[in-house]
Parts: sequence; C-alpha cells; structure tokens
Amino acid sequence: MTTATRFTGYAGTLALTALTPIVWGSTYAVTTEFLPPDRPLFTALMRALPAGVLLLALTRVLPHGKWLGRAAVLGVLNIGAFFPLLFLAAYRLPGGVAGVLGAVAPMFALGFAAVLLAEAPTRRKVIAGVVGVLGVSLVVLRGTVELDLLGVIAGLAGAASMGAGTVLTKKWGRPDGVGPLAMTGWQLTAGGLFIVPLALLIEGTPPALDGQAVGGYLYLGIIGTALAYWLWVRGISRVSATSVSFLGLLSPVSAAVIGWIALGQALTALQIVGLGIALAATVFGQIPSKPVEAERVSPAVPVGDAEGDAKPVVPELVSVARS
Repeated sequence: MTTATRFTGYAGTLALTALTPIVWGSTYAVTTEFLPPDRPLFTALMRALPAGVLLLALTRVLPHGKWLGRAAVLGVLNIGAFFPLLFLAAYRLPGGVAGVLGAVAPMFALGFAAVLLAEAPTRRKVIAGVVGVLGVSLVVLRGTVELDLLGVIAGLAGAASMGAGTVLTKKWGRPDGVGPLAMTGWQLTAGGLFIVPLALLIEGTPPALDGQAVGGYLYLGIIGTALAYWLWVRGISRVSATSVSFLGLLSPVSAAVIGWIALGQALTALQIVGLGIALAATVFGQIPSKPVEAERVSPAVPVGDAEGDAKPVVPELVSVARS
C-alpha cells in the first residue's frame, strides 16, 4: 500500500471525525431557539440517554466483565460529568469564557496521553494548543469579563474530563467483535444514567414539551449525539487521541459561523481573525511528527491492552468506510 493511499485514508478519517465538533457547534443555536430555558441538566439527559438506549437496541451488544466498569468510566468522563460541567460553566461565566476554557481540552489530552499512552507531547502540538486557545478567545470573548471561581473550575474540569475520556477511549480500544456504534451506545447510556439523579435533584420534574422542543431534542439526540459521538469514537480508534482532541477547536468556530448565518449575529474583524487562527491551530495539531506511514502501528500491535481486547490499527486507519 502506497504512502499516498495511507495518507488519504488518514486524512479521510480526520475529515469524518471533524464533522462531530462541527455538529456540536449547532447545540447553542438549537438550545436557545427551540428548547425550554434554564433546564441544562434535563437537556443533557435528553441528549444522552435516549440516544444511548437507541444504539443499544440497534446493536444488541452489552458490555460484560471488565467492560462494565470501563464503559461506566468512559460514559461518566465523556458524557455524565462533561455535560453538567459544561452547562454549569456556561451558566456561571459571562460571554464565551466557557468556550475558551473548553478549548483547553487538547492541552489536557496532551498531558493524559503522555501519562497513559506514553506519547510525549511534541513542540508542534503544544504550540497548536496555545494558539488554538488564543483563536477561540478572539472568537468568543466580549469586552471586560468578571470570572466566577466555581464557573472557571467547572469549565476546566469539563475540559479535563473530555481530555481524559478521549485518551482512555484510545488506550482501552474495544473488545473483539464490538464496533464503535456499540461502544458509543454503552457510553451514552452510562453517562445518561449518571445524569438522571442530578437532573431530578437539581431541576425537579421534566418540563412540558411542545412540538418545537421535541424536534430540538430529536436533533440533539440523533444527529448531535448518537451520530456525532459514533464518529468521534470511531475516529479515536483510528488516529492519535491528541489529534482528535484538537478537532474540538472546530466547535466554537462552528457555533460562531452558525450564529452568523442562521441567527444574524454579526462577526467583527477580530472574530474573523480568531476563526482563522483557530482553524490554523486545528490543522497544525493534525500534522504528524513523523511521516504518515511511520505512524501506522503494525497489525501485531493492538489498540487495546494485553488482555485480549486488541484491535488492529492499520486495517481501520486505511479503510474509512469500515465500521
């Protein structure tokens, strides 16, 4: 197989995975235009649990053995803790500060990958992470802001949770015969179940829903969560976890563009510069430190652990259509 073919497969996987944060960027517009106000935990629950149950019904594969615990951990990190922390930061912090804190996730991923995957952070990726935060700051920050300590902690904790979940998803791989769709269902269900008591305790009974709200939740659940997280989990299994984490910078970029096109929110010259910087950082974070063929792992080296959860990397990296 030629280097060009391998690079095409690598680039194609990244392009498909990038659809996830682009879709996530639509969450703000959908939430503000279609969903009940002031119900962040209920919205998080409606995004996760129905989508997870749907995927479980479609795949008919349940975790067992050590994967019961692993699915629970990944579900809490990627969904159950991340969603509430994200919304808490958004409610307690002004403007786009929460978005800036979320943009720190690639830096957390670099740290976790160094510890859990023995992937030393390269100078290129550290620079890309710093530049990405700068670009997102230019896009989302407005004027003078006052920081709330709890909001800042929640924003950073959410970014750390997502970074850790991304790296652990890569480290553990998935069991033999289990595809990314089933793995996504496990995580969404576990994360949704974690949110249930929080939503009931903090927000009480669910609100009445009209047709507009139902449509919004269907979009967030099916497109913004089930499909988006499937592409995310699939991408993590095929390329570097740190490379995938940098794609998250596309989410605030997407939100700004959608707000401009769909909601008539004008973009200033400084925001446009920030969009360009964030996009450049995203691309810069994808450039491998070695030639593409050198980053491929031999079929004998698994993405899982040494206990039989191995899943060959090369066939999946170069076969984008396989799932």
